[in-house]
Amino acid sequence: WSAFPRFPRRLRTHLMFCFLGTKAAVARARAVSLITVTKMALTQVSSAKCFEGYQKVYEHESSELKCKMRFGIYLPPKAERVKCPVLYWLSGLTCTEQNFITKAASQQAGAEHGIVIVAPDTSPRGCNIPGEDDNWDFGTGAGFYINATKDPWKTNYRMHAYITEELPRLINANFSVNPEKMSIFGHSMGGHGALICALGNPGKYKSASALAPICNPVQCPWGQKAFTGYLGSDTSKWEAYDATCLARTYSGPLLDILIDQGKDDQFLAAGQLLPDNFIAACTDKKIPVVFRLQEGYDHSYYFIATFVGDHIKHHAKYLNA
Repeated sequence: WSAFPRFPRRLRTHLMFCFLGTKAAVARARAVSLITVTKMALTQVSSAKCFEGYQKVYEHESSELKCKMRFGIYLPPKAERVKCPVLYWLSGLTCTEQNFITKAASQQAGAEHGIVIVAPDTSPRGCNIPGEDDNWDFGTGAGFYINATKDPWKTNYRMHAYITEELPRLINANFSVNPEKMSIFGHSMGGHGALICALGNPGKYKSASALAPICNPVQCPWGQKAFTGYLGSDTSKWEAYDATCLARTYSGPLLDILIDQGKDDQFLAAGQLLPDNFIAACTDKKIPVVFRLQEGYDHSYYFIATFVGDHIKHHAKYLNA
């Protein structure tokens, strides 16, 4: 009222309603502006129609990794009508977001089951850290899905937080997905990532699966090299990122795990994967695991493409329940 002291009462009432209406309009405009900013945080890199849905790639600035990141996302046709569950795929050493979306032939199963499939990159990139591009199994393309604690890696190499926290927030805010229905799977280093994300965050994921995963990295050369570089020499700190160690102490809700492993996988023979250790730990804790040793298959994307449909169907049981 004090804003309109010289006007008659009836006119003051009219002016007040107009004033309040203007404030409400401004508030709505600000809200729309904020939503627009959120949407603009993503830059579409590519889009292709596939099985009546769309395979897209986006780029964004990551607050966790302090660099630009890309991810692939398959949006099934069902996502145009309703919110769909989300299945996160984690790739292996040297991969980008491109390997899975171009080689695994996952889109048909995603469309059939009405599941959004998200495939992020495997590490930060272009961080100008000395030595980050020197090795194929450490640094660029080899983030190991952990949060580094050792200099100079700890500022950027926070892939665990990126996968379990930042990326789901981004997906939930920008796409037609159900944030309560989320599962995870991956291959090799990404299989390790999927298992530790699921076992280390009880209840976050409805199901988990892996193809040729690194099951016990504290005991294999790949894991020992990466963990020493990212986490330091205190091996007790490594166990939080080891699926076998996490299985030994798991006390969360039921987690149904499917693992496929090629019998002719050269890295199985080299002692890099160690699935027997993981199976033993799960057996002791009564964690249900279906382990399938596939005759004649190696570690390649031919192996992944052969069985990826089975894995998506495995997750659909829980995501579409």
